[in-house]
Amino acid sequence: MTALAYQILPEIAGQTRQANPVGAPLPSLLPQGDGRAELVRQAAVCRSLGSDFVAEVLEAASRQLHNAPMTEAVIASWPGDRAAAAIAMRLNGALHAIARRGTVADLSALYRAEHQAFDRAIVAALEASDGFIIEWLRDPTQTNEVGRSAALMAALMVAADRFGLPFELNELGTSCGLNLNLGRYSFDLGGTAVGQPGSALHITPQWHGPQPKAAPVEIASACGVDRHPLDARNADSCERLLAFIWADQHNRTRRLERALEIARAHPPRIDEGEAIGWITDRLAAPQPRGVCRVVFHSMFRQYLPGPEQIRLGELIQAAGERATCDQPLAWVSLEWTPDRSEVQLMLTCWPDGQSRLLATCHPYGEWIRWR
Repeated sequence: MTALAYQILPEIAGQTRQANPVGAPLPSLLPQGDGRAELVRQAAVCRSLGSDFVAEVLEAASRQLHNAPMTEAVIASWPGDRAAAAIAMRLNGALHAIARRGTVADLSALYRAEHQAFDRAIVAALEASDGFIIEWLRDPTQTNEVGRSAALMAALMVAADRFGLPFELNELGTSCGLNLNLGRYSFDLGGTAVGQPGSALHITPQWHGPQPKAAPVEIASACGVDRHPLDARNADSCERLLAFIWADQHNRTRRLERALEIARAHPPRIDEGEAIGWITDRLAAPQPRGVCRVVFHSMFRQYLPGPEQIRLGELIQAAGERATCDQPLAWVSLEWTPDRSEVQLMLTCWPDGQSRLLATCHPYGEWIRWR
């Protein structure tokens, strides 16, 4: 392993150390399997979700990973759960970024469907871009998938029907803040129209189950936090988001491009920081009467260490115990189950603390199965 890869591994160790109590043993940085199995596992997931191209890319990468020794070493030595860290999706994003940049001609040709020599193109990319790829492995994936905003809006409709109040939105892991702008999109949710009529972005997920009850959703304010926030006005930020879109899912690319255009015209408020400290301050801040405070997150919890996941629940529960009928609290989460068998849309409302499983959803919002 080269010196550059050794520079990254201490950072990974440092992140793990912060997630463990003082004195607790750290996960080993020695190889825990070489990581290829996770690439193959994620390839199967991609194929089941309709992306044969990304599946082929990941399978070729699993066979040819030795051509990028630094990347191979970092993945092999990854501490903790590679699936929860979305290590395969980080690698896929890096390869898509290389293809979009045109720095490896054979890879770009593969992504333009000019040939199907996956192994040959992936070898060329791995050999030429080892250092670039390990830079991409540093940070979590950031799709900021706006398709998920349909499920989030459906949950807000349920809360709006209950409380009849405008919302103060607080998003954890907001990335580029595109889902903070959900009030500027239009939606067709099982035949129920909601959102901003005539919006440049119209989102229509496949809907299964009963039609949701229509309720007007008013957004009084919206802000979010991210450790590494992206800016829709920054070309590099936009390129990073586009690279994390699966290359053969062109509808998602168009949807993201429209959301970025809206965000450039209406920049969302995003704070840079750690989620737990930020939400602690947000929940402690005075809440206007006649406003429902909402904490929400989508595909975020898996990136929190276990103790921080517990702490997040404790903070929201404590805030819920202070909620009143004219200062209610709602917690909306769109997350994988612990065994990663399905994505669940959950809503918990206070002051009574009632929790409800609203739906199961496609990971990128393509369909919603309403309960």
